Amino acid sequence: MLRLLTALLALVLGHAALPAQAQNGPLRIVIDEGVIEPLPFAVPEFVAENAAAAEYAQNITRVIAADLEGTGLFREIPREAFLSTVTSFASPVQYADWKAINAQALITGAVSVDGSGRLSVKFRLYDVYSQAPLGDGLQFGGATGSWRRVAHKVADQVYSRITGEGGYFDSRVVFVAERGPKNERAKQLAIMDYDGANMQALTDANSIVIAPRFSPTGDRVLYTSYESGFPRIYLLDVASGQRRMLDDQPGTMTFAPRFAPDGRRVLFSLAQGGNTDLYELDLQSGRRSRLTDAPSIETAPSFSPDGSQIVFESDRSGTQQLYVMPANGGEPRRISFGQGRYGTPVWSPRGDYIAFTKQNQGRFHIGVMRTDGSEERLLTASFLDEGPTWAPNGRVIMFTRETAGAAGAPGLYTVDITGRNLRKVPYQGQGSDPSWSPLQP
Repeated sequence: MLRLLTALLALVLGHAALPAQAQNGPLRIVIDEGVIEPLPFAVPEFVAENAAAAEYAQNITRVIAADLEGTGLFREIPREAFLSTVTSFASPVQYADWKAINAQALITGAVSVDGSGRLSVKFRLYDVYSQAPLGDGLQFGGATGSWRRVAHKVADQVYSRITGEGGYFDSRVVFVAERGPKNERAKQLAIMDYDGANMQALTDANSIVIAPRFSPTGDRVLYTSYESGFPRIYLLDVASGQRRMLDDQPGTMTFAPRFAPDGRRVLFSLAQGGNTDLYELDLQSGRRSRLTDAPSIETAPSFSPDGSQIVFESDRSGTQQLYVMPANGGEPRRISFGQGRYGTPVWSPRGDYIAFTKQNQGRFHIGVMRTDGSEERLLTASFLDEGPTWAPNGRVIMFTRETAGAAGAPGLYTVDITGRNLRKVPYQGQGSDPSWSPLQP
């Protein structure tokens, strides 16, 4: 168990390092100019404890493996290399067989489906070199239609036990699904699992929609719609599909909404008379409070996780830059000082970083910096990268990348905060403006 916990130390400290097994020695940390050696794991197909569970067992095993390998921190050992088979969840582990193929973590499980169609999945995680379980076995249940969620929950548990960080697989993403040519795209809100599965529409495509944002509990979405001819903020209930317009004041435009951590207040930009400032709206009372009062454009606000501060973008210095101020207003302080323009800041759920979009010398970047503006690090570079959103554990960022040219199209990508493991989210179609939900209850 100690050897796998060594992996936790490397990940928590944020170093570009992961455990690698020496040929004849103990597990050790390898740091080699940011090159990470993924941890080898084995996940034999989960045992189907009755005939109705056979297909689910196979599919659940594949989703667990894909979740872990997709992080870039783990490497699945192919089934062809296995020296042992697992035919019963109660069978003792043949540690020597797994050690011989260099598996450092072993995941075993079993699946059953009862007469009412309810799915039950149990699993255990083992540290092969310590020859001991890593934590207790767990069991999850649900309707057979929720088998993907159950698989994600298992993967979250494995990820957390090995890294010491929270998982992010049992989460969803709301985004703008797009179709059609570049100069005439139809746009609608859609929601999907973090890995692109189970996509479904939340709105029609009759009007332009942008900037959806999840509530802290993942049950509501804020977004901006142009269906009235001007940008207006709407609040949508994900389960029922019911929605309502917020702060419909004549002569104003409202946009760039985001929830406060308590879920009861909303930050947004309001434009009136040629001026754009930040406001806060109490969702229950409808009371609106002005937070900034400047001739510049203030937009894209985001709360710190404790709700005490707000980061936002402003051109008050003459160019688009990032500022932080107290949550109830007050004098902002600039935190971005590199070359180029900065926008769309989002505070990490861990509170340690702010992600942003940067434009410099004709290139767009997704980057992160400390909350005081120090340690700026650019994670991507492209024709157009924009709009970061954080995974629930604060380790991965999703964003929009659009390709160049007349046939260019937007897609969703993820990248680790170290700048590694850039991946396209494997869903069908085009998409932009992602917002990552918290873990589902």
